[in-house]
Amino acid sequence: MRVLLAGATGAIGVPLVRALTGAGHRVVALVRDPGKHDLVRGLGAEPVTADVMERDALLRAVEGMTADAVLHEATALRGAAPRLKVDDPTNALRHTGTENLLAAARAVGARRLVTQSMILGYGYADHGDRVLTESDAFGLPRRSYADTVVAGCESTEQQAFGAGDVEGVALRYGLFYGPRAFSDMFADLMRKRRPCVPTGGGGTNCWIHVDDAARATVAALERGRPGHAYNIVDGEPVTWREFAAAVAAAHGTPPPRAMPRSLLRLGAPYLACLMADTSMRVSNAKAREELGWQPSYGSLSEGLAAPPPG
Repeated sequence: MRVLLAGATGAIGVPLVRALTGAGHRVVALVRDPGKHDLVRGLGAEPVTADVMERDALLRAVEGMTADAVLHEATALRGAAPRLKVDDPTNALRHTGTENLLAAARAVGARRLVTQSMILGYGYADHGDRVLTESDAFGLPRRSYADTVVAGCESTEQQAFGAGDVEGVALRYGLFYGPRAFSDMFADLMRKRRPCVPTGGGGTNCWIHVDDAARATVAALERGRPGHAYNIVDGEPVTWREFAAAVAAAHGTPPPRAMPRSLLRLGAPYLACLMADTSMRVSNAKAREELGWQPSYGSLSEGLAAPPPG
């Protein structure tokens, strides 16, 4: 297929371009910064300068182009602040960005859109020991500090599913780790002795290596059922204390400090909501069965120990 990809230079975007081209697909990468064209070409994709948030300019950039599918992997998570804002850029990409990419999909004649969602769309809450599946409630407000993030996940999914003339598939990724993902950022902060985990270890969450997420995305592009969402996680949920210990061991950094939840909530309310208030275990059975995908790394520790791609 000829694929139009938004977010090609991000943590999942780079391994995704490799996975797509390795599977024989041709990739046209939407890139805001012309200075990253050489990076995109080096990965085997064709760069096109466009900002997903600028609808008219985006449509001008793809005018006359044809593609079979559009992949929405555009986020602004690397610049995320400890406090959520009304104009949070990643939420804007899930709301307005999805709308604009659907318009681009129609302009290039694409029949499919695969969009990035998150398991956090199940809600920032303690879900207990029950394993969540795609049939569980998704996108419901819970009077949580992070309800806006949940609404963003719901928005991108419902826009994709309701497109009508474009087949929409949503991938509910676990938290990303691996090269240039959250684990690397956390390690950098630990070297500066800045990050904290909640006293007691924090909640349990599910993770996915960016290489495994990229392979799942290719599988969803090729085999995902229109109107369906898929959980993309590995098989071993971990607490935040376990996550921090695994990152420290892999990167050789000092361990993080423990902080009472009340203090964490004052200084970094979003992280408190994520690390202290939220606990979930999520099944990847549907993705295994329907996409023919399974993670190469069965656990966070295993994936962190893997050498980076050459």
